[in-house]
Amino acid sequence: MRKLSFFLGLALAGAAKTPAIAHVGNESHAVVRTEPIAGVYNKFWYNYLADVLEADKELKSDLRRATDDEDTRDAWEEYEHELVDADKDYVKEMRERHYVVGRITVGN
Repeated sequence: MRKLSFFLGLALAGAAKTPAIAHVGNESHAVVRTEPIAGVYNKFWYNYLADVLEADKELKSDLRRATDDEDTRDAWEEYEHELVDADKDYVKEMRERHYVVGRITVGN
């Protein structure tokens, strides 16, 4: 299971980097998680990875078919929306299972 996670992580890292580089002129884009919440490798983590990879695949396809700036902007907006949606779904599933999501800060 850990080996599968390692290889999916590598695929995700490689896939996520390619479009981000092509995203010229827009500094705010959704962040892709590189590690599962609470270090738990479960079906929700793998579903999240699959959603991110699918969004990446769709983005590449949409960018190849883009004929003008508006098509390119639309492709990036859809990509960012799908990344945010995938993260929201993943966080919801993990919270329902009582995992702490986010950062805990003690003191200043």
